Amino acid sequence: MGNMFLFSLIVAIVSALVLIPIYRDDKSSDTKSNKKSSNRAGRLIPGAIIALIVILIPSVFAYYYFTNFDRNLSSLWVLAIVITALGALISTGMERKVKALLFAASLILGIYFLTAFVFNADEKYEIAKMDQKVEIKSFDEKETPASVPPEFARNKMKKAFGQVPNTSYYELGNLQIQKVNGDYVYIAPVEFSGFFKWWKGKETPGYFTLSATDSSANPKFIKSDMIYTPSSYFNKDVERHIRMQFPKHIFYGDVQLEIDDDGKPYYIRSYGQFISARNGFDVKGVVVVDSKNGETTSYTLANVPEFIDGAVSPEIVSLQNSYFGNYVHGFWNSLFGKSDVKLPSDEGTEANVSPIFNQNGVMYYFTDFTSPKEGVDSMLGYSLTNSRTGEATYYTGNPEESYMDSQGALQIIEKKFIEKKWHGEMPVIYNFYGEASWLTPVLDSNGFLQNYFIVSAANPEISVFGVTPNEALKQYKTALQRGGGSVDGSSKADEKQITGTVLRVYKEKSGDFTVVSFLLDNKKSYILSSEKEPMIIYLKEGDRVNVTYLDTDEDFLPAKEIVIEGLE
Repeated sequence: MGNMFLFSLIVAIVSALVLIPIYRDDKSSDTKSNKKSSNRAGRLIPGAIIALIVILIPSVFAYYYFTNFDRNLSSLWVLAIVITALGALISTGMERKVKALLFAASLILGIYFLTAFVFNADEKYEIAKMDQKVEIKSFDEKETPASVPPEFARNKMKKAFGQVPNTSYYELGNLQIQKVNGDYVYIAPVEFSGFFKWWKGKETPGYFTLSATDSSANPKFIKSDMIYTPSSYFNKDVERHIRMQFPKHIFYGDVQLEIDDDGKPYYIRSYGQFISARNGFDVKGVVVVDSKNGETTSYTLANVPEFIDGAVSPEIVSLQNSYFGNYVHGFWNSLFGKSDVKLPSDEGTEANVSPIFNQNGVMYYFTDFTSPKEGVDSMLGYSLTNSRTGEATYYTGNPEESYMDSQGALQIIEKKFIEKKWHGEMPVIYNFYGEASWLTPVLDSNGFLQNYFIVSAANPEISVFGVTPNEALKQYKTALQRGGGSVDGSSKADEKQITGTVLRVYKEKSGDFTVVSFLLDNKKSYILSSEKEPMIIYLKEGDRVNVTYLDTDEDFLPAKEIVIEGLE
């Protein structure tokens, strides 16, 4: 508070000196009269300055306190224009000329601030520029994707809100995903439901956690008193508390709750710098606040504590995706020619991006990009941005195939379940068995999870759904074999060969083809479609076979080729 008062005092004094005329050009033929006028001016002007300072100090203080604005000199450019304009208008003589020059300088500075977005587009693109690759690594079938949709998770937490003591005081806060002790979980703080509830309660009782991979799991309420929260007021408001500690920091994005491996809650907020003239943003680090005692620490991105997953806020990633997609050839091209422009999707779950985890437990923000041309649902590529470092990679996809974007995948789901009025949420593209595929949770009209839908991005006619992601994935493997898709393996699946004797055979008609499952004497099962190997329909128990398959460690291993002895 002392720092803010000093800042307000300095701004008020300088503003008063610029605004109030220091010299008065009073012309009079009477020397004595001139002397009296001068004396009167000497008494009145300091008094006016003091009076103006008294008015300005609380005004400046209130503005910065209630807006939570950064206290950099560049934030005063609008005030500078107003004060210098009025100062030049009121003053006379040489003083007017000096203040007119100050007004002209502040006006030029204001024009620079207002037009900076036109000239710094190239800098924005360079900051957001991504490494480029063709495809992401194939998904490891032994893993379970973090695919519980946030809307469903939030509904379950609301139904469990009775676990919170003094329930009427509180409401559920913002939801975010995090890795805690090796598990992927959603966390949501319990927040005050209004000013008087905060005034009486003073602290919130804790937060909820819910598995992000198991849709059958129930929310757990974790007791942990929090004093500095987004729903607190005055200096206990965590955003205001952060600003008081770092008055000159430039922040972007909302505060987020992060839990360490001991279950202790912290609030974090990303900070950085303007690209130029208070326009654009480049992330540099994160501020971490102990939600109970208010202890606040600033970290650069290179030194972020291990337990923090979302050091770079989703709002920043969404902003940088916009820079990367729109400004590839500068500002004017983004409006008119639009050569090579690609628009980031708005189907993400947090600020138009979707947080996902890779097989190493590192969180990334996923976004797909589409064409600016209306009526086109073809995906131009997709990006993954590391949520701790901000480093991003853009995947172009197979250049020989046209991929459907996330909006197209959601439209297929709506048509598939049009009578039930179900809808998809949080579509994310994966590489399943070498096929670019959209995995999307399907919710009913009440926001409850019904199934998981997988559709090929290159071949939309190939689609399946199952109660769990892994069940849908097993069906998808079969659908790819009978539907002409590829089954090339996963990130940890090696292509192997085996020779053995068939113990059991199961054949299932699927359209124009037959899907054959068979058990060898090594006690392992394999699956193959007659579309890939027409001779498989003649397979019987006791046959000696040589099988080329993918070692995915699944119950039914995907076979690529089979040679049946005696039928070569």
